[in-house]
Amino acid sequence: MLLRNVRPLGGSAVDVLVRDGRIAALGAGLPATGPLRVEDGAGALLLPGLVEGHTHLDKTTWGSPWYVNDVGPALADRIDNERAWRARTGHDAGAHARALALAFLRNGVTRIRSHVDIDTDAGLRHLEGLLAVREELAGRVDIQLVAFPQSGLLVRPGTAELLDTALAAGADVLGGLDPSAIDRDPVRSLDTLFGLADRHGKPVDIHLHEPGELGAFTLELILDRVQALGMQGRAVVSHAFCLGAVDERRLHGLLGRLAGLDVALLTTAPPSRPVPALRACRQAGVTLFGGNDGIRDTWTPYGEPDMLARAMLIGLRNDLRRDEEILWAFDCVSAAAARACGFADYGLEPGARADLVLVDASCVAEAVARRAPRRLVIAGGNVVARDGRDAPA
Repeated sequence: MLLRNVRPLGGSAVDVLVRDGRIAALGAGLPATGPLRVEDGAGALLLPGLVEGHTHLDKTTWGSPWYVNDVGPALADRIDNERAWRARTGHDAGAHARALALAFLRNGVTRIRSHVDIDTDAGLRHLEGLLAVREELAGRVDIQLVAFPQSGLLVRPGTAELLDTALAAGADVLGGLDPSAIDRDPVRSLDTLFGLADRHGKPVDIHLHEPGELGAFTLELILDRVQALGMQGRAVVSHAFCLGAVDERRLHGLLGRLAGLDVALLTTAPPSRPVPALRACRQAGVTLFGGNDGIRDTWTPYGEPDMLARAMLIGLRNDLRRDEEILWAFDCVSAAAARACGFADYGLEPGARADLVLVDASCVAEAVARRAPRRLVIAGGNVVARDGRDAPA
């Protein structure tokens, strides 16, 4: 394929040559030699494929009738309600995940990290559904699966064994959840979790909702284990609300440790909770990236499979107004997310996988601020969507 007259990240117009699913060359006036499919970009903004760094494909009700949410306010209420609803309705995690993943793709998202519930009620059923979706969509959407103990690890005996099996079955990452607030024994919980990750050679991604000093204490325990096991660059702490609530001196120390151990942070930039500040993280050298969390599930009616929309929310939450600052928000759903999740061959340079998105906008800041329409989506060198609709094979 030869993609003509596009502006990478708002720069000067170039052509992009794609061969064997990868970017072969970028430059003005590239010759159309050989049997090439030529696409005219008409001066559109060119973005790399967007990255969803934290969602729960297995939970969504996408494509189903509206779910009426009357669940209680506590975390335990939501966990128990979801587990009961899934059992009662026979929720097909695979079918709904596929529908949502394809909706992401139409909006230019070509890499997804999805957490998948592993518990003693459902066992590996949700994982099995998403493993099938991952295989079916390979080449279009690159899906990482995180084996996630949503109902807790120690509090539900047998969960550790299920996580062990899930990692052996093909889960890419080991997840964790609030070892102090849920498991009530953070040392044993984290020792169990990191022991599994170390045995399987897998990275970790730990949900940390715990507030204030409790969360800071747990975060220190996580960092101790990253350091002891040499897992630098292979750990993510998701949410980390505590970093939006501790005092400046404590924050400085924690950000310093996170940067030194190359532990990334995930934010959904919710308006209702304290969050790690993007500006402070960048200044400290900490990778902060973005994700939606759940999308239209039993936890929340909100969310949409659009990472430009999520970048806009990150920009709003962090009071990013200058065009150069809005680029930071875009980085959270592109290069920073790819780096934190370990998605290889990413970007707009020769050798990278040809995941390309054409957008009707003058620059990246405009694309984020107004969630500009996606004109064309190319995944692995193939056109997969035009104007928000699936493209014919």
